[in-house]
Amino acid sequence: MARNIAIVCGEFHRDEVEQMLEFAQAEATAQNLEVTQVVWVPGSMEAPLALQRLLENWEIDAAIVLGIIEKGETGHGATMGYAVTDAVIRLQLETGKPIGLGIIGPGAEPEHIPPRLEPHARNAVAAVASMLE
Repeated sequence: MARNIAIVCGEFHRDEVEQMLEFAQAEATAQNLEVTQVVWVPGSMEAPLALQRLLENWEIDAAIVLGIIEKGETGHGATMGYAVTDAVIRLQLETGKPIGLGIIGPGAEPEHIPPRLEPHARNAVAAVASMLE
């Protein structure tokens, strides 16, 4: 029996995250997971609220979050990245449901992004599959 997962995607780097979504969906199929919902949010900062809303649904067994936080000229990206990661960890503990973290960064340079799209997406799904066993 397939387990149901949801995927939250940060829209800020839409083209790249769409590629990540394709990799995540392929990995979900390979792991016998069914992607029942895909939600797009403006960016990684909005992902925790979307995750919380999705995980409140008893039909959703786990979730994946996909996004990119580039290195900026200030520490904003790093601060946001740490805050989002902390929120994701807290949501897992509060809900008892795994969340696969497929966010590239914080601090990603443009040249770091393309080679990380597939492994970050697939690893987030694989982590959830492992935690659901």
